[in-house]
Amino acid sequence: MKAVILTAGEGTRMRPLTITRPKTMLLVGGKPILQYNVEALKDAGIKDISMVVGYHEDVIKKHFGDGSEFGVKITYLTQKERLGTAHAIGKASNIIDEEFIVLNGDIIVDPELITSLIERYSKGDAASILVLTEVDDPSSFGVVELNGDSITSIVEKPAPDEAPSNLINAGIYLFSRDIFSAIEKTEKSQRGEYEITDSLLIQIKSDKKVVGLRSSKEWIDIGRPWELLDVNEYFLKGLETRIEGEVEKGATIHGPVFLGKGSIIRSGSYIMGPVYIGENCDIGPNNYLRKYTFISNNVSIGNAVEIKNSIIMDGTNVNHLSYVGDSIIGSNCNIAAGTNIANLRFDDGHIKMRVKDRKIDSGRRKFGAVFGDSVKTGINSSFNPGVKVGTNSRVGSGAIIFNDIPANKIVLPIQKHRVFDYKKN
Repeated sequence: MKAVILTAGEGTRMRPLTITRPKTMLLVGGKPILQYNVEALKDAGIKDISMVVGYHEDVIKKHFGDGSEFGVKITYLTQKERLGTAHAIGKASNIIDEEFIVLNGDIIVDPELITSLIERYSKGDAASILVLTEVDDPSSFGVVELNGDSITSIVEKPAPDEAPSNLINAGIYLFSRDIFSAIEKTEKSQRGEYEITDSLLIQIKSDKKVVGLRSSKEWIDIGRPWELLDVNEYFLKGLETRIEGEVEKGATIHGPVFLGKGSIIRSGSYIMGPVYIGENCDIGPNNYLRKYTFISNNVSIGNAVEIKNSIIMDGTNVNHLSYVGDSIIGSNCNIAAGTNIANLRFDDGHIKMRVKDRKIDSGRRKFGAVFGDSVKTGINSSFNPGVKVGTNSRVGSGAIIFNDIPANKIVLPIQKHRVFDYKKN
């Protein structure tokens, strides 16, 4: 059996992190999100994989190549215009000659779930199978109505009081080739896209059986920045200690820590695992790394820095006397001495963040800032919880940031000075 992974989208809800990479190539727990799906397919016995790529496809191709390094065979299909899931799946019509698995690239899939999907299809009565999962608020998803295990209707993003159930489409499918005929008949939705849910409704109206398979495995959808922290924590909980670099005498480590080749943890550092530190990193001296911190490659963490439950991407420097709490910091940033990134509102309420022009409640009591790539802060600058700083922006010394900063901006605090003549008595 073959598999198709959909990874052509821009991931606009993840801006500014996705200005320079697809969402599926964001790192959590030491790997890109997309790599977890490749490995899950391999573990389920599926090694022939096609990726539908588009936005920053070069980043994906550079990492995965032909797949041989990962024990699979990978081919690429380019979706130049992102016109919806049905349009993306239809790109595979010329290379698929049997039933096939489809995964959205921005979810986390358990290999046992893929195995269960194949076992259910082997009964021979279904044209298509969707994996379903229960959520508290289905209004942001495709919601299904069931009769037994047969899907009778699918409603895209219903109002909270109009959802037919709390069972949603989890973005994991098994199709026969009949789906391509349905895709050809699919018309654009009100969003201007060809929706795979509309293709499935065409199958249902044609008396084809479309099955809903309820998932008993944990399902994680990664759509908004704070969900990266959730997934990072999920994977780091299973971290095992592995020290490939150097730990100086006087450093203290509690709990599991991964330390990559060429990295050093300097004397006086105090680390509470699980913590992941990549290759060629310089950590310390005298800093404090707290649970679920992920530090990528070529990162420098200076003297007396505290980092809590954060993701620090490649090539970033966090300089002395700084605090980074529950935040996501992009690649090649420079966090100047004394920078403070707060993660808690003074009223103790949930942190809100602007996502695609709307303020969204993250549901998190603690959540810091999100920096795009190549951001630079000045000494003693401060960032309030929930702010985003765009790629290549600069924040001056002593600035206090309350609102989002777009890309390629310079922010300087307005200062007034009174100057007096100095005379000796």
